[in-house]
Amino acid sequence: MTFYSFARSVVAGVFKPWYRIEVSGLEYFPKEGGVLLCTNHIHNFDPLVVGITAPRPVHFMAKEELFKVPVLGNIVRNCNAFPVKRGKGDRESLRAGLKVLKDGNVFGLFPEGTRSKTGEIGKGLSGAGFFALRTEADVVPCAIIGPYKSLKTLKVVYGKPIAMDEMRAVKASAEQVTELIMSEIDKLIKEHR
Repeated sequence: MTFYSFARSVVAGVFKPWYRIEVSGLEYFPKEGGVLLCTNHIHNFDPLVVGITAPRPVHFMAKEELFKVPVLGNIVRNCNAFPVKRGKGDRESLRAGLKVLKDGNVFGLFPEGTRSKTGEIGKGLSGAGFFALRTEADVVPCAIIGPYKSLKTLKVVYGKPIAMDEMRAVKASAEQVTELIMSEIDKLIKEHR
């Protein structure tokens, strides 16, 4: 058993009953190959919730400061996270994200870049479009819906992979692709609220 699967089972054992997590759309999740998993961001626990509900291990970027905290840094690293310097063009983290996808793994990304204070979906940053256009990975939208309150239902909805062929054919920009991804996440939120 890997540390990731151990941590996943511990977190799932606490979170699933506490937040009454309901998951739908898993049938759309690709069983193999690179997956760019794009999710709205409403709470600090979002990476944990995505990690315990996705059917495959998920790799996340995490702010560099977390890796410097004793003990926590090792836990984050052993849970498939890699550091990103926020507020700067961090080429190393971009290369790491591309490698995750090119190696056929799942890369979890919150295109908004930060949590929404209102719970409403915000504008996505161009990073999601960058990764979508630079790889052949499937782009899967995901919506986290509901409050993080004990014994209230928290929904996690996985959508159908977004067809990227047309966006590549018209030479869409990273910003345009990110807008498409965010609109698909928004549709999931509206359909499942």
